[in-house]
Amino acid sequence: MQYFKLGRDWTDIAPNVRFKFYDAGHILGSAVIVVQIKENGSTKTIAFTGDLGRKNAPILCDPEYIQEDVDILLSESTYGDRVHEPFERTEAFIQDIIERTIKHQAKVIVPAFALGRTQELIYLLHKLFNIQGFPKIPIVLDSPLATRVTEVFKKHRNVFDSQSWKDFDPKKDLPLVFDHLTFTEGVQDSIALNSAIGPMMIISASGMMEAGRVLHHLKNNIENPNNTILITGFQAENTLGRRIQDGVKSIRIFNREYRVRAQVVTAPALSAHADQKELLDYIANTKGLKKLFLVHGEQGIINMFAELVRGQNPNLDIQIPERGQEFEI
Repeated sequence: MQYFKLGRDWTDIAPNVRFKFYDAGHILGSAVIVVQIKENGSTKTIAFTGDLGRKNAPILCDPEYIQEDVDILLSESTYGDRVHEPFERTEAFIQDIIERTIKHQAKVIVPAFALGRTQELIYLLHKLFNIQGFPKIPIVLDSPLATRVTEVFKKHRNVFDSQSWKDFDPKKDLPLVFDHLTFTEGVQDSIALNSAIGPMMIISASGMMEAGRVLHHLKNNIENPNNTILITGFQAENTLGRRIQDGVKSIRIFNREYRVRAQVVTAPALSAHADQKELLDYIANTKGLKKLFLVHGEQGIINMFAELVRGQNPNLDIQIPERGQEFEI
């Protein structure tokens, strides 16, 4: 895998049709796309946020505002109903979990997206472990895909945000490498974690607990009340992760029932999606906007967020499209 940072120059894709990218700040390589179409002597500019990231997130640069006037914007609305807590809250939160894990010689199971969330976690843990006196435990990354993606991140520190150069000495300290972190190299290494004695933290995919090695770690650890399941990302409706997050008493993995006795907690600030304030800010800073389509969110959240946007811009035409619905632009 290779990563290429695209410039913000226009690229022609057809006569009278061109596009450009802006950094969306969601994951490495994510982009807001802007398309301009010239027809019958007029120009129409359409933009799509894709997944929009957060300001001051680890590793990533902040989302870039679109510099051109935009006629139509398609905006995500995943967290249109909430405001994330500051990233600083996560540091104390993780310290409490690690201290509890050390006390009980237990395990922390961290379902994490292979791209983005895993690298943010490694970065944050490294930063915390550099603090004198901060409690430390072994951290194991057990996800072949996440390991490969992390290698891509390591090769492209030149596109990390400026804060990373302040957090880590560029000559002595690589953000995604530290003494307490190890990577499993094969299936047998992963299986060996089942009988390993804590304290330790196991980061594994998939982030919504629907597949991957994390299912094996869940079934082997979720019935122990001393263990912790640390949820670090969005859990979609009807996923195993969402059911666990919502507090179900038992789950089914590989056709067997398991009681949920482990402590289940959600990190307060580890989200790669813009929150309500950040979404409102991005829309407000999109110049010349005439029509807004709200997408990528649960129906109730989108409806509520639409009302907030209307309060901010009463004259804006806001649409909430249904699946299969067509619009002429």
